[in-house]
Amino acid sequence: MKEFLLKYGCNPNQTPARIFMQEGELPVEVLNGRPGYINFLDALNGWQLVREIKQATGYPAATSFKHVSPTSAAIGKVLPEKLKKACFVDDIAGLDSSPIACAYARARGTDRMSSFGDWIALSDECDEVTAEIIKREVSDGIIAPSFTPRALEILKQKRKGNYNIVKIDPAYTPAALERKQVFGVTFEQGHNDLLITKELLNEVVTENKEIPEEKKLDMIVALITLKYTQSNSVCFAYDGQAIGVGAGQQSRIHCTRLAASKADLWFLRQTDRVLSLPFRLDLSRPDLNNVIDLYLSDEESEELLAEGTWQTYFTTRPEPFTKEQKRAVLSSLSGVTVASDAFFPFSDNLERAKRSGVTYVVQPGGSVRDDLVIDCANKHGMVMVFSHTRLFHH
Repeated sequence: MKEFLLKYGCNPNQTPARIFMQEGELPVEVLNGRPGYINFLDALNGWQLVREIKQATGYPAATSFKHVSPTSAAIGKVLPEKLKKACFVDDIAGLDSSPIACAYARARGTDRMSSFGDWIALSDECDEVTAEIIKREVSDGIIAPSFTPRALEILKQKRKGNYNIVKIDPAYTPAALERKQVFGVTFEQGHNDLLITKELLNEVVTENKEIPEEKKLDMIVALITLKYTQSNSVCFAYDGQAIGVGAGQQSRIHCTRLAASKADLWFLRQTDRVLSLPFRLDLSRPDLNNVIDLYLSDEESEELLAEGTWQTYFTTRPEPFTKEQKRAVLSSLSGVTVASDAFFPFSDNLERAKRSGVTYVVQPGGSVRDDLVIDCANKHGMVMVFSHTRLFHH
């Protein structure tokens, strides 16, 4: 197949729309549904991300994409019990025995608010366990190199039989040059075929130079996630997954604040206080996400727990999770990695990252204020790596 006709482009008024190959065949096969323009942008960016994580780490990988940026990406490590519960997968049979299901459970569960209506990319075959997780989530579609017959059967039942399922040729390699048009003007550049490996982590510029292997793995996952995130972007990572992505901000400190706030929520969702909330049994999964988000919000929690409101969501009124209590939880954290797609121009980024448990930093370096940023990292006992590699993506 050389082309696939789309219902419309980014918006309904943008017609006609299609994806096509000027030479050769499309590397994708639509097994079900009718993916749209943005669906394919998410699918092809997401596939590159998980393929590269698999190549760099050896682990199966998954990502949850929304509007051409990942909400998270993760490798297929077994989830601790509290994380299973926080990700709403503690009842999934056979989860521990399916690395690709573990990868998607992590990716989907990291930022559930942003992942609502996601596009899924898997590095490996979609199996029945993964399909069972996807079955009950609100999702637009999936791309993977293959699907087991049972997984395909399960997924084809979603969205009244219209769920978008795309199979990609894992052997496909894009042309060396890529082009796109903006306002009738054609842009051309070399495909970003940079390989992100541990060799990028050799230059440690801080006094503390100890990086355990599992933290190098987190750095690799974070960097590859940034490679396919709309810039400016910052990514927090922990235990083989991106736990906070700050995408598309004009200021790097705003990227850092956004990514850090998402990482904070990821940690707080796993606390006993949140895991034991007395939810009403008739709440939908999206409602559960929304209520947890409100409960953890300094601004919204008081209104949520007000008399006459809490009964809508809870069987008994929960105790508030105060700002001081949340701060106590977060101040005990350490071992988190932060990565940036371009240099940190000011030390304020590291000051904010420290409040979310960051111990390991990887960034390109090259700022005129590198010395001040290094001093800040040393003050907090951080390990910082200069990769000398910018990862802008637009």
